[in-house]
Amino acid sequence: MTEAVIIGVGLHPFGRFAGKPALDMGADAVRLALADAGVNWPQIQGGYIGSYEVANPDAIVGRLGLTGIPLRGVFNGCATAGTAVALAARAIETGEHDLTIAIGLDKHPRGAFAADPSVAGIPSWYGQTGLFLTTHFFGMKINRYMHDHGISHETLARVASKNFRNAAGNEKAWRRTPLTPEEILASPVLNYPLRQFMYCGPNEGAAALVLCRADQAHKYTGKPVRVRSTALRSRRLGAFEVQSPSFPVGEAVESPTVDASRAAYELAGIGPEDVDVAQLQDTDAGSEIIHMAENGLCKDGEQERLVAEGATEIGGRLPVNTDGGLLGNGEPIGASGLRQIHEIVLQLRGTAGPRQIPGTPRVGYTHLYGAPGASAVTILST
Repeated sequence: MTEAVIIGVGLHPFGRFAGKPALDMGADAVRLALADAGVNWPQIQGGYIGSYEVANPDAIVGRLGLTGIPLRGVFNGCATAGTAVALAARAIETGEHDLTIAIGLDKHPRGAFAADPSVAGIPSWYGQTGLFLTTHFFGMKINRYMHDHGISHETLARVASKNFRNAAGNEKAWRRTPLTPEEILASPVLNYPLRQFMYCGPNEGAAALVLCRADQAHKYTGKPVRVRSTALRSRRLGAFEVQSPSFPVGEAVESPTVDASRAAYELAGIGPEDVDVAQLQDTDAGSEIIHMAENGLCKDGEQERLVAEGATEIGGRLPVNTDGGLLGNGEPIGASGLRQIHEIVLQLRGTAGPRQIPGTPRVGYTHLYGAPGASAVTILST
């Protein structure tokens, strides 16, 4: 099977951009990715574009050029971008195309995501009691995890502080003001034990990746980044996930993140010990802690020591969310996972500027997780 590699990345800043449509942000990200790859839009043979808010994101061709290519819209919750990348890579691996593109864009209104629970197959009472709020779910989830594995409030605050500090070195991040753990712990409790500055927020932004056949990469770049594996998994019966209206009785069922992670490692032919830098879904500070273990990067409960030692800092043994993660960047759903890959590509190229990790990183890891219990993992390498 032909291997797919990434030859170009582009990122529109994340934040709030009054009067600028999501499609325009997406077009800007595509142009940056094309320029990075040294490719013109008419050379692209096919692509996949994801968005939550835009009903027909494939209309972006009106901004880029009507070349007649198949550009397929995808949506898979917070795993949307992981799905777009997987499909763009698969089109190359199967020989359908030689040059593809993955695009993500979104423009969310202010405030938490809201919907009728029936769209997720959940009874109306679940929303009437407040349980359909994702902030509520994540608060309950990390509260139980802290009880079971000895994670402290201070560790939650250190994770959030790290991500805001990393975002300060990222000119395209949304929240670039560093906050100390003490300032974060002093902020109002929203859903115990999570506080105001421990949550990410929906916002606006776009990102794009250009991929090609590995044996043709030399025509475009001297530093292609290999797509070693992609894996997507949904929840299994009995798993306690976003929009699950009950907690399982009896033995716990592993999350879709555990399943996706194991599949991705096996496909890539590597293990967690080989990962040099990771981007994990930090919908909140607690999620980053839980996902460290679910992705095999540590054991349950080890996060307390690792965070205190600085292991997940830019200069640590396993840097996590070096660009600020969702806490620092916010989450435009369609683009969020492509932002993660954009950051890993910069790190593997050694061009991440003030947030570049030391040494010569060779393996990067990205992870997405969201409603209704879907997880996507992409492993990249030099």
